[in-house]
Amino acid sequence: MDLHEGVRTVRQALQRVGGELLIVTPKTQRSARRVALPSACVTALRAQRAQQIADRKAAGSNWKGTGQGLVFTTKNGTPIEPRNLNRSFEALCVRAGVRKVRFHDLRHTCASLLHEQGADARMIMEVLGHSSIRVTMDIYTFVRLDSQRSAFDRVGDALRADGNDPDDDDGAAGAPVAV
Repeated sequence: MDLHEGVRTVRQALQRVGGELLIVTPKTQRSARRVALPSACVTALRAQRAQQIADRKAAGSNWKGTGQGLVFTTKNGTPIEPRNLNRSFEALCVRAGVRKVRFHDLRHTCASLLHEQGADARMIMEVLGHSSIRVTMDIYTFVRLDSQRSAFDRVGDALRADGNDPDDDDGAAGAPVAV
């Protein structure tokens, strides 16, 4: 994490191999990537870093961190067990009154929100580290009904245009349209 520049560089992944958690290289070349972080994330990550430093001091010689640069660890520096992460996330959802979703579903949410905000498919693919735009668009994006409705309302506005809009330069305003 470069919290000064607001960039996350993915160089490793945590994976269960033969029953134990290991730090491994990312699955594909595209998985190893740099991702710009929104300012709210940078703020939260700075707080996390301060907490981790405090945890390390409190653990003293019991600190098991291996210097692999893990951002999120247990209180003694070991990788967080994915099942514990899922349980904690589930409890946070309940406390916040948010419907139950899997932790992994946050990737789908991120992709869908970026898509709704007009991010192009290539950028979303790179943020998620996919090797194919098709995977990104087919699996990771979901278009909400209100977004569909809004898009169709804009199409309707365009079809009703009277040709007086200075941005309307297609020359077809007022021409009959066969539907």
